[in-house]
Amino acid sequence: MSKIIPFKAVRPTSDKVALVTCRNYDDYSPAELASWLNFNPYSFLHIINPAYVHAQKITLDKRFKGVAHKYQDFKNEGTFIIDETPAFFLYQIDTKSQTFTGLVAGTSIEEYKTNIIKKHEDTLQYRVELFKDYLHQTGFNTEPVLITYPDNEDINNWITKKLKEQPVYHFATTNKEKHTLWKVDADSEINWLQKQFENIPELYIADGHHRSESAELLYDQYRNVENDKLDYFMSFLIAESNVKIYEFNRIIRDLNGYTKEVFLEKLSDHFIIKSKEQELWKPQGKFEFGMYLDGCFYALFYKQETKNPSIIENLDAQILYDKVLLPILGIEDLRNDERIEYIPGKQSILTLKELVDEGEFEVGFMLFPSDIKEIKTLADKNLIMPPKSTYIEPKFRSGLLIYEL
Repeated sequence: MSKIIPFKAVRPTSDKVALVTCRNYDDYSPAELASWLNFNPYSFLHIINPAYVHAQKITLDKRFKGVAHKYQDFKNEGTFIIDETPAFFLYQIDTKSQTFTGLVAGTSIEEYKTNIIKKHEDTLQYRVELFKDYLHQTGFNTEPVLITYPDNEDINNWITKKLKEQPVYHFATTNKEKHTLWKVDADSEINWLQKQFENIPELYIADGHHRSESAELLYDQYRNVENDKLDYFMSFLIAESNVKIYEFNRIIRDLNGYTKEVFLEKLSDHFIIKSKEQELWKPQGKFEFGMYLDGCFYALFYKQETKNPSIIENLDAQILYDKVLLPILGIEDLRNDERIEYIPGKQSILTLKELVDEGEFEVGFMLFPSDIKEIKTLADKNLIMPPKSTYIEPKFRSGLLIYEL
């Protein structure tokens, strides 16, 4: 049984929604961020970066209070409206290559705690604590957890019909995406959707593990306070066939003291190596890896020495760590070692090639992306993927819908 609830959203007025909403803060380069903040006074970036105007370096406590104050300013100025009745929202994102459609709703902390809502990634405690404090001091969240559910014909049919109705928003963004939002506030539809999800035994977190963990921590800390909004966290629920899973490719700053020849020889213990010269080669399936080294692309085919590997040992990201990154290149901590960086697989491998050619990095590795079945199997067994194993879309627009705590 999966419980979802409607909520009273805070959201931009329809004439300003394209100006207010933004990508995730971390997606902006410093120059791009400065440009948006200088020339768009309605951008939600002004709320999440309130010290920008004065170019201040401030404590986190002051920053969080500044976020809360700036958010209140936007409400007072009429940039945001507050819905009078709880609602679900149907949200569609049209990118250059794919259309994503899902339901925005509140999901249960208790179901997260009892593993009805399942996870597959580990979290960093300091980030969980940091975002928990952010939620507490600002009093709102605008970044829903991306959650998948098994494809459901009845829900799909309902979505198809809903898409024909008049939306509350329909706008385009500068990265050539189209965004459309429908409000679902009729009691009959709300009750029907709740019953549909009650028949779904389990949900799976695709993206947002730190956000869900922070919501749980906040709930535990203030569970004796009369605030039922803390019992739920905002989620974007989408059919599992509708998510797009990319890999994270790896770039390494050096060969750990090895020459190119010795490094290739060590790789040959576990991989069949084929030179692809200047061909922009990417892995075509599991147990295949691409490599770019010294101006040349290589195909690496894993020899699969273990007959009955565990699920974790079968993950390409784990194989690369176990056979290359740790024993040969000496990279133990995938999260914090400054010698390794990650590039989302949606970016062209030319990006990886250019970074290596420029000399800051010496070698790059391309992986084959995991699929939803692999992720669900891990979650069902309470297993955790290696860090930076998946980059999953869709990505939600910040400032589009706000869940107040």
